[in-house]
Amino acid sequence: MAIRNQLPPWHEKMQLANGREVLIRPIRPEDAIILRATFPLFEPQSVAKTFQSRDTELGVDDAASIAQPDPKNEFVLVATEPYDPGEAMIFALIRGRTEEGSDEAEFHVLVGRNVLNLGLGRHLLSRLSRWTKGRGISRMVGDLPQENSPILDHADSLGFQRQSESEESGLVRVVLDGGSAAEA
Repeated sequence: MAIRNQLPPWHEKMQLANGREVLIRPIRPEDAIILRATFPLFEPQSVAKTFQSRDTELGVDDAASIAQPDPKNEFVLVATEPYDPGEAMIFALIRGRTEEGSDEAEFHVLVGRNVLNLGLGRHLLSRLSRWTKGRGISRMVGDLPQENSPILDHADSLGFQRQSESEESGLVRVVLDGGSAAEA
């Protein structure tokens, strides 16, 4: 009988459009240091919206908070090099969060400039959509870069509705109501 090299839940390998292999997995506490180091590679407008800041550095407390999500109401996936947590460069992350007792989630996607337009953001959005569906979340709200038409088109295909665009922020607000979710 052959032994299969099976990955744990929410772990998967993905080959990007440029041929680079990445590992998609839940974030780990060991990733906080690497997250701080790779943070300057993320899209500035997404960082500003996510953290309500124009800082190009991620503070120690913020990094620790992201790297240790509360499993009751937070979900964070990262796309990394295929190395151990705490050693692998983080290329992208997606974070979904609900308030205690709420069935609405907000999400944020951060993709490194070195892997933009390679399908990573779209893939992470599909995974997050799967998480929200499994949790019974009825509404998901987030902001996506308005110049990234592939991820916006993918959001449309998942059932998201575009609610507003802000020329100043460069972001588009997208909303997914529970009944309109497509299979991820």
